[in-house]
Amino acid sequence: MEQNLTYETAYAELRKIASEIENESVSVDVLATKVKRASELITYCQTKLRSTEQEVNNIIKQMETKTIPN
Repeated sequence: MEQNLTYETAYAELRKIASEIENESVSVDVLATKVKRASELITYCQTKLRSTEQEVNNIIKQMETKTIPN
């Protein structure tokens, strides 16, 4: 996976691949390559979402443990 890949670019590429496959505009010769790339992008997006969810949960926990002075 590319180092500068973002969730947004990965998701956009995944949508493009899905659209190409749904519209049957992918030749049989490149179908396996497209499906493999889609699988990589799905894994990347899932990992990114889980990581972000964990980070947000940690921030919320930190906020909950801080007391606000009166």
